[in-house]
Amino acid sequence: MKHWAMAVGTALAVSTAAVATPALASSRTAPVTGAVYFGYQGSKIEVLTHRGGWTSLAVGGGAFSGQFSAAPDGKRVAWIDEKSRLHVKSASGDKVIARDAAYGSPCLTPAWTADGRRIAYPKKGTATAATVIVVGADGRNVVDSGKTVGICHLTWSADGRTLAGYAGDTSGVHLLDTRSRVSTKALGIKLANHVESLSPDSRRVVVNAISANDPAGDGSWSTSFTPSIYDTKTGKKIAIPVGGTLLGARYLRDGRLAVRVKGRTANTLVILNASGKELQRVAEPTKARKLGLLGVLG
Repeated sequence: MKHWAMAVGTALAVSTAAVATPALASSRTAPVTGAVYFGYQGSKIEVLTHRGGWTSLAVGGGAFSGQFSAAPDGKRVAWIDEKSRLHVKSASGDKVIARDAAYGSPCLTPAWTADGRRIAYPKKGTATAATVIVVGADGRNVVDSGKTVGICHLTWSADGRTLAGYAGDTSGVHLLDTRSRVSTKALGIKLANHVESLSPDSRRVVVNAISANDPAGDGSWSTSFTPSIYDTKTGKKIAIPVGGTLLGARYLRDGRLAVRVKGRTANTLVILNASGKELQRVAEPTKARKLGLLGVLG
């Protein structure tokens, strides 16, 4: 079955390899203290950050197609409006920082670097491969970083070099090296309709892998999905050594892996090191149970 999700401008594993980035994850890193979530409010998106208490930002309205992402600390939200303008919203206001973003599909989301200084977004253009632009969060230092077929739900490696995204027709995940401007297809992933996270060294990618008969969806951010992790070089599927119903997983900036597990009244974040050893369990607030997870603070 052929999937198609967009047009630009309009039981878990078989491998026992490490789940986190071996050279970076450490039990001596700062503990996880909160998370960034999102929820749908009609034609708007609310981004909520919990760290001791709650803060929130809302974006969109009108013809908003759901193209957004939150900065790593949750204090700013990048979003794209129907006029192809890329905005950055914070508690102090909303600023347009680019005017050539692809618009029309929820999967064409901007992506923040791990340090919160730069944003990548697909430039409006053709329906298959698109140019990816990287711009400072202040609208300065615009860079053409090359073309890729994997332009849906772009996500950065924490080293600030590589972007991963899935193809608009869901036929695999592609990695764009923003220095060499070369895009390659990640091995092992036949079909995927979401890229959640990329390890700091871009060697591991967290995706929602689908079969040929599964619905492709419309490319909107999902509030939960069954995570699969693949080695982008060998194509091997990596085991996630956490029990229960998994709702997602994402890499932290230092290479640890946060796995979200469903609970009756509240979900739990299980934090793993490079060898898959559990470092920490964090009970999420009850309010977050049905919200989507955008980031982990730690």
